[in-house]
Amino acid sequence: MTARTPRLSRLRRLTPGRGEDGAGRSGRRRGATPKVVALGGGQGLSASLAALRRITGDLTAVVTVADDGGSSGRLREELGVLPPGDLRKALAALCGDDDWGQTWSRVIQHRFQSQGDLHGHAVGNLLIVALWEQLGDPVQALDLVGRLLGAQGRVLPMSAVPLELQALVKGHDPARPEDVDTVRGQATVALTPGEVHSVQVVPGDPPAVPEAVAAVLDADWVVLGPGSWFSSVIPHLLVPELLDALVETKARRVLSLNLAPQPGETEGFSPQRHLEVLARHAPKLALDVVLADEAAVPDRESLADAAKRFGAAVELAPVAREDGSPKHDPELLAAAYDRIFRMHGRIGPWR
Repeated sequence: MTARTPRLSRLRRLTPGRGEDGAGRSGRRRGATPKVVALGGGQGLSASLAALRRITGDLTAVVTVADDGGSSGRLREELGVLPPGDLRKALAALCGDDDWGQTWSRVIQHRFQSQGDLHGHAVGNLLIVALWEQLGDPVQALDLVGRLLGAQGRVLPMSAVPLELQALVKGHDPARPEDVDTVRGQATVALTPGEVHSVQVVPGDPPAVPEAVAAVLDADWVVLGPGSWFSSVIPHLLVPELLDALVETKARRVLSLNLAPQPGETEGFSPQRHLEVLARHAPKLALDVVLADEAAVPDRESLADAAKRFGAAVELAPVAREDGSPKHDPELLAAAYDRIFRMHGRIGPWR
């Protein structure tokens, strides 16, 4: 128990409660769809959100804010704002399948092509930053963008300040394969040669967004991953109040593994190796289920042993696209999540 626990207790009192009859203050009763919080960043989180919005109407994305590359990096450096790119991708993933949702999804993902300063900027990044400047509140601005898009869920940053990612990497310099160097910046860490040992964020004790902490505490299910392991998934565990919430929450926790190792960042990693590095960064974190694609697990016994250290069961399911690309199929992933929620849910309204 950490010194931040009293604040978590206060936040828990602020979240919607549930009565003994299985109904919360919101009137949600037995049989209602679960409250789900998904954590991550980039394409991995987008894949998870595209699946989860198909099976629940109560969905919150908590997004990493360590990106420093591309359009996000330029806006962050010039304006001192949170990097908007992963937040934009999450909003796009939550857009509906109707004409309105798909049109806005394409619009906010559109990047300008020019010979000038606008080249490479995404429309959604500029829209989000403009609303941040207008409203002075990143959460309120993201909620407003979500309403404009008709997003089927809420998007929140994990921290209120932009973070720098730093990694200890063995063999980052091929000329010194045994040396361990500090590599700085999410974009650099994601593509680093060598073996990543650990990551940290700067500042080292960043403030969590209160709404993100409250969402985790009030969730029925929390989904972590898939995504870039060191640069999108583990950073959530480096925000102390958010980690405390993940440890303290009554929600059940699912870890969704990647379909393949990521070149550079997790080159050569087995599925169980992903769990081992997660445990090093958050030794107190417990899990209920580890989800993996059945074709991506050559050693099921080793993965089961690694999952047991978290107190978790392993669920294997076909969740990859049929074209052979290392990408999740939204419908198959939704079916896997739905089965997990039903098989591993608690008695009561998903508790």
